[in-house]
Amino acid sequence: MPRPDPTEYAGFFGRYVDLVPEADVLPAMAAQLDDLLAFLRAVPDASAGVCHPPYTWTFKEVVGHVADGERVFGCRALRFGRADATPLPAFDENVFAVAAEYNRLPFADVVSEFEAARRSNLWMFRNMPEAAWTRSGPAADNRVSVRALAYIIVGHARHHAVILRKRLVG
Repeated sequence: MPRPDPTEYAGFFGRYVDLVPEADVLPAMAAQLDDLLAFLRAVPDASAGVCHPPYTWTFKEVVGHVADGERVFGCRALRFGRADATPLPAFDENVFAVAAEYNRLPFADVVSEFEAARRSNLWMFRNMPEAAWTRSGPAADNRVSVRALAYIIVGHARHHAVILRKRLVG
C-alpha cells in the first residue's frame, strides 16, 4: 500500500504523516506498540501522575490522549473504510483530557487502555479490503483517507512518545 498523498489529509496532519517514513504502515504500527509498551511499563506510577513544567499534561494524560486519538482516528477509518461518508466532527483533545480524568487511574490501566485501542486498530486495518484503504470522507471539515488515518495514528503516537522520552531525560 503506497504512502498517502498530501491531498488525502488536512495540512495539519502532515506533521504526523511525515514522522512515518516506512512504506508499509502496518508493521510500523505493530512494532510501535511493542516499543511503546516496553517504554511506558518502565515508568513508575508515581512519576506518571506528575506534571513537569513547561508541559501541561501528566504522563497519564498524554498516554490517555494517545488512546483517545487511537479511538477517534480508528473510528474515522472504520466509517470511511466501510464506505460511510457521513461527515464526522472534530474532537477537542483538551475537553477529552479533562473529562477522562486519567490521573485518577493507575498508570498501568492507562497503558493497558492504549494497548487495547491499538490492538483493535491493528486488527481493523489488517482486515480492511484493499479498496477500503483509498476511501475517504469528511472529518472536522476536511477530507481524509483511510490510508492517511493509519499513518496519522502512528505519527501521532510517535510525536507524543518523543516528548515523553525527553521528559524523563530532561
